[in-house]
Amino acid sequence: MHTIFDLEADTLSGKPVSLGQYKGQVLLIVNTASKCGFTPQYQGLEAVYEQFKDKGAVVLGFPCNQFGAQEPGSADEIGAFCEKNYGVTFPMFAKVDVNGSQAHPLFKQLKKEAPGLLGTEGIKWNFTKFLVRKDGTVYKRYAPATKPEELIADIEKLLAE
Repeated sequence: MHTIFDLEADTLSGKPVSLGQYKGQVLLIVNTASKCGFTPQYQGLEAVYEQFKDKGAVVLGFPCNQFGAQEPGSADEIGAFCEKNYGVTFPMFAKVDVNGSQAHPLFKQLKKEAPGLLGTEGIKWNFTKFLVRKDGTVYKRYAPATKPEELIADIEKLLAE
């Protein structure tokens, strides 16, 4: 079966990496933006990452400029913003499209496995979250308004599987 672990993504510094390196871990994948009403969720995402990084879960951030042009910066600007304002240490990736024909294959896969309000075609806004099991299958999709700390029980459940 094809899973997200078969895919690649570029890091914020532009280096391609295999998502297979996360096999066996629980993943919280989020499309992020620096100028969004939900941007303060970076703080919660970092707290979740700190709580679970040594227990087998990781947060992966994917900046996206498709919603209200709320992520206009370069990779360097995004990295500096996240680090300076929210102390982000979880892996951040290069800016991607999450909707449309140019959507990153990862987000095509996530939407296929966990359709939302817009079905398999769309992500509604920044900070849509996907929780992925250790085997690379999507457990659940969460709305942008869902705070990262609200996912703790689900992360713990998947870590115990």
